[in-house]
Amino acid sequence: MMRIGLTGGIASGKSTVSRMFQSFGIPVVDADMAARKVVEPGAEAYEPIIARFGADILREDGTIDRKKLGALVFADEEKRLALNAIVHPAVRKVMLSEVEECARRGEKAVVLDIPLLFESRLTDWVDKIIVVYVPYRLQLERLMARNQFTKNEAELRIQAQMPLEEKKERADAVIDNSGTVAETRRQLQRLLQEWQLI
Repeated sequence: MMRIGLTGGIASGKSTVSRMFQSFGIPVVDADMAARKVVEPGAEAYEPIIARFGADILREDGTIDRKKLGALVFADEEKRLALNAIVHPAVRKVMLSEVEECARRGEKAVVLDIPLLFESRLTDWVDKIIVVYVPYRLQLERLMARNQFTKNEAELRIQAQMPLEEKKERADAVIDNSGTVAETRRQLQRLLQEWQLI
């Protein structure tokens, strides 16, 4: 089973490409979805996060307010690293069990959708790496429009990740997502044919 690492930068269109994989019948194991699961009440990372960041980050229903937590950690490197140290191991466990499930089902390939594939040093988890790329200016515009961020808020989040130009250099394949959705899909289709997956 081929393990494909799918990564990119915030607002580069990785989720769009992830959905395209599924439309080609290739299962996707999503790190962000796993990260949401592990912080739910009763899940592995929930109590340690409250112990570290306090009950102020909770909504009235007891769930973690991700926006509030995000605002705390993106402005403070030490807090961001502390949160990652709690969340990442739990996320990895969830993802690996989902990958094993795909192997048991006899899938030809599985996509590991990991925004911080390089930053988290998880490249040895995968056989091939695809980077979804857009130029910096477009990334900034899309992020500001999508999340109603100020230019400064958007820049902080982009700068918290490895630059897309650098990720591009390390990839086995690059999908340029600065054109239309149809153009992006054609690039992915060509690649999957080349790798004999469709």
